[in-house]
Amino acid sequence: MTSPTNIRLSADIFDVVVIGAGVVGCAIARRFTLEGARVAVIEKASDILDGASKANSAILHTGFDAPENSIELDCIRKGHAEYLDIYREMGLPLDRSGAYVVAWSDEECDRLDDILTQAHENGVTDARRIGAAELQRNEPQLSTQALAAVAVPGESLIDPWSAPYAYLGQALKNGAEIFLSAEITGGTFDSGIWQLETSRGGVSCRTVINCAGLYGDLVDERLIGRSKFTIKPRKGQFAVFDKAASELINAVILPVPTEITKGIVLCRTIFGNLLVGPTAEEQDSRAIAATDEETLQMLLGAAAEKIPALAQMPVTAIYAGLRPATEQKNYRIDVQNNQNLITVGGIRSTGLSAALGIARYVFSLYQQQGASHQEITDPDLPDMGMLADRCLRDWQQPDHGEIVCHCELVTKREIEKALNGPLAARSLAGLKRQTRVTMGRCQGFYCLARLSELTDGYFEQSLTVDPQS
Repeated sequence: MTSPTNIRLSADIFDVVVIGAGVVGCAIARRFTLEGARVAVIEKASDILDGASKANSAILHTGFDAPENSIELDCIRKGHAEYLDIYREMGLPLDRSGAYVVAWSDEECDRLDDILTQAHENGVTDARRIGAAELQRNEPQLSTQALAAVAVPGESLIDPWSAPYAYLGQALKNGAEIFLSAEITGGTFDSGIWQLETSRGGVSCRTVINCAGLYGDLVDERLIGRSKFTIKPRKGQFAVFDKAASELINAVILPVPTEITKGIVLCRTIFGNLLVGPTAEEQDSRAIAATDEETLQMLLGAAAEKIPALAQMPVTAIYAGLRPATEQKNYRIDVQNNQNLITVGGIRSTGLSAALGIARYVFSLYQQQGASHQEITDPDLPDMGMLADRCLRDWQQPDHGEIVCHCELVTKREIEKALNGPLAARSLAGLKRQTRVTMGRCQGFYCLARLSELTDGYFEQSLTVDPQS
């Protein structure tokens, strides 16, 4: 019998193979494709964004608090700027909410000047310190225990999933390929060519870019027998309040950070909810991100302390995600020049903001190895659906047809679109990220039976509905 690794997924020798279809891998695939490289993406899951990128706070950061003179700061600033340049033409949302770093004690007040100084040194010159009175005028539902804040007008809210779908979607429209359900099992590099082995078959390329996130160190070990870092998964738990809660704040409410974590954030979501989280919990598992009642009650209590009206607000959803932290706080981007391998590791909580900037940085490293391509001058754009609460949605179109999920106002047309194409949803989780179906108040109680009908034959594991449940 022919083993999967002896089957060729493609006869082509790609210029670049990107391992991992999280937000960073999607952005890198887009950048390299636009620059003219022949790109393939290999992802072990059946849907993209199935690892660290599936759970975050969805804030587009300015880099005001990033480490000074760091690669992370440079990538955040360039990523932020590029998102502002492309979001309209790419059909992506942007909520220019701004943010406040709020001090709740005299000790935290003493640290605000350092935060403001760092923001200015990082190029975020419109950041300024404000007192309790101005903060209360701008955020009247905030507890009067708030003493002062640093205002950062440039912080914004975005859709954490449509952005990477758009990045990779544009890459695919302009010639890139993707191989899903294909886990990297090994590879050899000889005479300038990588022969990569996956659970589905082989792929050849000249350069490998490892963006495997929570498994980045293991992929390096499978390819070259070693890794310069070890992933130490850091879990973050979140709670999502009902949509009525989003009226309680205007800007992102940030804490004064500690050495370990940026702390618990309160912010509206682009979808019209209010989010609190994340926690920062070290764990061994790279795959399991479980929630627990004690931590969630702590989150809800902390939220109500800062915005008292939240004590009366129902919670719509709870979830947890894992961040690919390492032994160091800085990004772990490394080049193996003699083996045509670039590893992009340790991209923790700022990956969504920095992804486009990371892609540009990695392409510059690639160019330094002597690679050269012909840039695409008029690239095709992806066809993106709009899911942001304050933007024009499909259900508002005169010919929208059936609404399947009434909590999130998801149409049958949106579901059918998500089930087809090169990035077609192959699981309920993937369909959620593309449409938000089942993510509202009822969490699928009313629409799951209809979804089971519409998705029959599309998912790797069919939805089953117990009429007694």
